[in-house]
Amino acid sequence: MQNSKIIGRTRAQESSNAIERLYISMRHLFSRGFYKPMGVSGEALRQSLLSLRPEIYGSIAEEKVELNGLIYVIERLPIGIEECRYINLTADEGYSNSHFKAIVPPKRRRNCYRIDKDQMNIEVTRGRSEIYDILTHLTFLFVESHKIADKVLIKEETDTIREWRKLEDVVLHNRELSKNDQDIMLAHVASILGRTFEETQSVHKELGEKNNPQRFFQIIFWLGHLAINERVENSKRAIKFSPVLRERIGHHIYGDFWASNVKKVLDDNNLLSRPIHIISANMHSVMNSIYAPIVLPQQLDANNSMALFELLSKDDNEDLRKQVKQYASKNGLFYVKDTSGTNINVQVIDTEKIDFSKTTYKLENSVENEEKPVIIVMDYAFGEQAYETMDELLKPYICENGNKHHLNVESVSIMGKAGILEGGKGDIMIPSSHVFEGTADNYPFKNQLKKKMFEGCGVDVYTGAMVTVLGTSLQNKDILKFFYDSTWKVTGLEMEGAHYQKAIQAASKIRGNISGKVKVRYAYYASDNPLETGSTLASGGLGTTGVLPTYVITEKILDQIF
Repeated sequence: MQNSKIIGRTRAQESSNAIERLYISMRHLFSRGFYKPMGVSGEALRQSLLSLRPEIYGSIAEEKVELNGLIYVIERLPIGIEECRYINLTADEGYSNSHFKAIVPPKRRRNCYRIDKDQMNIEVTRGRSEIYDILTHLTFLFVESHKIADKVLIKEETDTIREWRKLEDVVLHNRELSKNDQDIMLAHVASILGRTFEETQSVHKELGEKNNPQRFFQIIFWLGHLAINERVENSKRAIKFSPVLRERIGHHIYGDFWASNVKKVLDDNNLLSRPIHIISANMHSVMNSIYAPIVLPQQLDANNSMALFELLSKDDNEDLRKQVKQYASKNGLFYVKDTSGTNINVQVIDTEKIDFSKTTYKLENSVENEEKPVIIVMDYAFGEQAYETMDELLKPYICENGNKHHLNVESVSIMGKAGILEGGKGDIMIPSSHVFEGTADNYPFKNQLKKKMFEGCGVDVYTGAMVTVLGTSLQNKDILKFFYDSTWKVTGLEMEGAHYQKAIQAASKIRGNISGKVKVRYAYYASDNPLETGSTLASGGLGTTGVLPTYVITEKILDQIF
């Protein structure tokens, strides 16, 4: 029994060391400015990822090609990146003013530009966490591409197998396939990937697009083709970091611009002196919770308070969502579309313009007799970007006349998605502290949200510490199990909590930018359980499961504000 504990602990330590090596390697390569992922310069990064074997990347360390991980990564990288030998990470350097069309990945808000057939530029405006995210995804992609090359190269590694030549013919000549031809090609590709026909068919369907149903075949071919070129012709793929990006990173350039825009909206609408409540959340739940019952009273169900929000969450109800947005924009809601490059949109809600008698909320007498609150809803930040944006937002506003104006921030509420270590998708976590992975930093705080507040809401609620990780794509079971079983008693993992708390504590307790009595609220809903096979982020999204926890948390935050 003792030996198994020692082995378990050792594996957790190995995983922790692998994450540390990854972190150091990525910072080193960034400082260097250029490297070849499948060359000597990228070896430390590759070996660390293979040693870590993150849950999200499934069978990365095995012979067979990992398909769920491939879907996850492809959805977070620009279309066509598998064809590109050169990948440049840049700052916002003016490509939006060129003839290049911005390519935005389906599951990541970042602008990418296809410069020519061999080069893809990816704009990084969200800090180091975004760089780590991109580099780990690309490393996974290139490792998988070499698995394909291993399967298709024969003899002296200059000739390819028959199945590969069939795939090459279909992709390079853009052949239209009948159902029968498609199944033949799926059988060939399944053989190349070392996966079953059923698994291959499923991923083909998942990655197929209306205008490009054979996209899966194209992805596999180009990944393998570039890997073969690396083997046979020594034409290595390369990743480069632009000098402007290396110069700007870590200097809050985008966060400063973003925060100034938000404060100017407050100033222009005479809201600077009012009590301010900041909520980091999505762009729908706060707005819908306040305004939807006013706009759509006929859709309210006395027996099911979530019915209205479930209705608004359905894809085919765009017209209902539009009605709510239009009403909100005429009754106190100002939408601040991001122009800074942070990709964080904002809603400013002036509650003085809301008729609370028509909502499901009541203003307390103490609030009614004072100035009514202003709510700033900021969209989700990404990793370290949470510190940059919150730090800048809590700084005093320098008015046009040069006067410095401190914001009257009364509370900061953080609602987000997180991985849960006990429980399942859709459950809620109420943290008591944030532990920053890979460091000795920890942030205990008094959370205004309590587990008992959620009793009878129809969701399971867990409390404990939360670990703020360097990236969700770097997690594996051994290290998470250590966090869960050890005296840390961690209940979940996310990417922004420690960064937000670091900014709040600095602003309230060190810099004196906001009141030391500022209230904080943290609550997360589970998007995955990385300790359960088949429940990781690579297994798919929450779907409608996320509606109940999202709106329950929103309701509790708004109850406390009002």
